[in-house]
Amino acid sequence: MGQTKITELLHREAIRDCLYRYCRGIDRADEAALRSAYWPDAHDNHGAYCGSAEGFIQFALGVFKTGPRNIHQITNILIEFIGSAEAAVESYFTGLQRAPDESGEVRQTLLCGRYCDLFQKREGEWRIAERTVVYDWLEEQIPPAVLEAERFGPRQPIGAPHPDDPVYKLGKRRIPSRHDAFKGSNAAPPGGTTDYDNFARPHRSLCKPGR
Repeated sequence: MGQTKITELLHREAIRDCLYRYCRGIDRADEAALRSAYWPDAHDNHGAYCGSAEGFIQFALGVFKTGPRNIHQITNILIEFIGSAEAAVESYFTGLQRAPDESGEVRQTLLCGRYCDLFQKREGEWRIAERTVVYDWLEEQIPPAVLEAERFGPRQPIGAPHPDDPVYKLGKRRIPSRHDAFKGSNAAPPGGTTDYDNFARPHRSLCKPGR
């Protein structure tokens, strides 16, 4: 296998890894994982929300406070390289979401669709630069009436938000790698600031928030 093909395979794996980090960020209420999926100036057209990725992250953090139950699964990842540092990526998703609405009533929704992403490689790392979420299926469901502890019974442990989910204990055992600090973007240098400090800067929205 030639070096060019090996490099392409590494790029594809890095893009997939980014998509999976996004899912962990949403499902485990893991802010660091969620932020690591986007470039600081990224744009996200995400259903009712349309604006900067920072704005979407703040929106998601607000939802996390309600203690939702989220499950996102990604399949059919199709990666088409536009150039050496850009790729058009379509990935199918299935999302099961349960959380209270504005009135406090618990809602449960099954969503299926596709993430249509423009990925960019900067300083050797691939992240989302532009995202449009395309919806292909929506089904409102009746949420279960019994508490999770009773419903799951002996099937323990139950998935939990960051940092209480068992996966984070498992992660502490691994050999340190570039993803421990998302290639350094999360780690603050001594006496310095992180890239995420710049992420918090306001960015111009490309479209108005949806209703």
